[in-house]
Amino acid sequence: MTQPTDITPPEELIPESATNKKGYIKKGIAFVLFALLAIYLASISPSITIAWVIAILVLTIYLFVFEIVAIDVAAISIMVILGLSTLIAPIMGLDKGLVNNDQLFDGFSSNAVMSIIAVMIIGAGLDKTGIMSKVSSFILNIGGTSESRIIPIISGTVAVISSFMQNVGAAALFLPVVSRISSRSNLPMSRLLMPMGFCAILGGTVSMVGSSPLILLNDLIETSNAALPEAQKMETWSLFSTTPIGLALVITGIIYFVIFGRFVLPKNKKNNKTSGADTMTYFEDVYGLNYKMYEVVVTDHSDLRGKTLDDIEDDYDIRVIATKVQGQGTHIGLGSLDRDTGITAGMVLGIVSERSDLKNFVDKYQLKKRDQLRTFAEDLSASKAGIAEVVIPPSSALIGKSARDVWLRKTRGIAIVGLHRDGHTMHEDEDIRNMPFHSGDTLVVHTTWASLVRLESSPDFVVITTEYPKEETRPQKVGYAAFFFVIALSMVLFSDIKLSIALLTGAIGMILSGVLNIDEAYRAVSWKTVFLLASLIPLGMAVEQSGTAKWIAEQTLSVVGDMPIWVIQAAVAILATFFTLVMSNVGATVLLVPLAVNIALGVGADPALFALTVAIATSNSFLIPTHQVNALIMGPGGYRVPDFMKAGGIMTVLFLIVMITTMNLIF
Repeated sequence: MTQPTDITPPEELIPESATNKKGYIKKGIAFVLFALLAIYLASISPSITIAWVIAILVLTIYLFVFEIVAIDVAAISIMVILGLSTLIAPIMGLDKGLVNNDQLFDGFSSNAVMSIIAVMIIGAGLDKTGIMSKVSSFILNIGGTSESRIIPIISGTVAVISSFMQNVGAAALFLPVVSRISSRSNLPMSRLLMPMGFCAILGGTVSMVGSSPLILLNDLIETSNAALPEAQKMETWSLFSTTPIGLALVITGIIYFVIFGRFVLPKNKKNNKTSGADTMTYFEDVYGLNYKMYEVVVTDHSDLRGKTLDDIEDDYDIRVIATKVQGQGTHIGLGSLDRDTGITAGMVLGIVSERSDLKNFVDKYQLKKRDQLRTFAEDLSASKAGIAEVVIPPSSALIGKSARDVWLRKTRGIAIVGLHRDGHTMHEDEDIRNMPFHSGDTLVVHTTWASLVRLESSPDFVVITTEYPKEETRPQKVGYAAFFFVIALSMVLFSDIKLSIALLTGAIGMILSGVLNIDEAYRAVSWKTVFLLASLIPLGMAVEQSGTAKWIAEQTLSVVGDMPIWVIQAAVAILATFFTLVMSNVGATVLLVPLAVNIALGVGADPALFALTVAIATSNSFLIPTHQVNALIMGPGGYRVPDFMKAGGIMTVLFLIVMITTMNLIF
């Protein structure tokens, strides 16, 4: 299908605007300020090694915030710089490189990165069987197309799921759901993915198995207890100790996006273009077919009862493309409908027609017209069906026969809505279904994409439309997908095996059982996300192994050491928040829990509570896309780092306030 020509001039032909010049000036000024900050911090650092790590840390933050290059390119560049430090160590005044080069690429085999790869494959497998399509249809039926209703449903559901499985896994599973909801509700992905992702992170605080830091916390407490006298030993936390705090955080996140989402969420439309919408526009422009899809219900007192499709379609210039009888499945596509199909009370009809024709039909027979597709939201979605063009070639056996003669809708799965011949397009009101086909006729039809795929191999048609989803779904594999998902989830919850091994068990199970083939599994992985996270892990190693993290923690806490306990607790939370932005949340937890315990003992506070503060605060990762969930949604949502800073800045502050307040009220 020929698409409308894009006449937007290429970027290189657009003169540099004043806005761009201001952007360069701002980046230049920021670079000078960041450089001065790096020089100052390096000047007060206790060693040359820490000075260099701080300089690279500041450079990383600058590259992320101002997006000098793509964020994954920035992360890879930082990894390469760390690797080159081994070569130029003498020039830098170092005895050795900032990171052992034998460990430089450990991030690519890390538990976190392998887990992300596995959950992407598992999510794709569940989507391939149609499970996620049904979930998205259910959410649309409840929430409609209202952003203020859809956001709480999606975000709340993901938060609940992430409370008992890794938050990145929950987010990955819901990516295809959000994509479908976006296309059907005409809401940009950018308005839905960030609330979903943030609530997936928040949901990880609802239970002690919701995030890696909380899973690790009791082990760290036991380790600290070994060095403490009996009177100061800490009790470990139970499975639902964090539930009140986590629920308060989740509710805060949902309310925040419902109230302030219109102000803080980007309105990026580029990821919300649907083939269905583009197709309908194309056919309206080329053929003058202003058709829409509608859903009507036959009422108990309607005179339509007892009639057949043949009795009504020609008279009212409509085409029935789907039906649903109470207690039965939907009927759409090849072999499902013909002109003798009877109409009964309670039947739902999916109709393609012009608005005025549908209104006449509904008024005449006292039908109930729905505001949006509900029963057929999945079957008639842009990913499953739409309008297409097919041509009758000279060799076609259909020449001289009409659509009625060959029962075109039943035998081929296509419902003709327009016929283009000799430069003129004829519509429903011109009795096109009784016209014998000529060589070269272009038929405008509504069809399922599965039927269109079959038509491509038929000698009787030449399919012109090429830009439509051809991805095969495998509903017959739903049992295998559910089985291996449950196996993986059970291993995560009820065994102490590494998360990556548990999830890869589910992923490889889906491949071996045929839910996905290996090429589909590779395509399911967002390699940008993988390289982003794997490349940042060496930076976290450098921050921790060089003593930089410990020095920053000591400097920060020395400032608040004489203040009230809640202020010191807040300082610990802020410190954990900072560290989780520049290193893994597990690394931040391992580093800061012993330090927090010692601080609590020194000021007479509860050391277990301070340890819990660290483990929860390491989920406060919204400012930049270094958290696995944020990295996962960045590409599909079309987000930039400033988008995270705008929405995540307020969320970060709310997180700290709600967490400290709730912890002090409960404990």
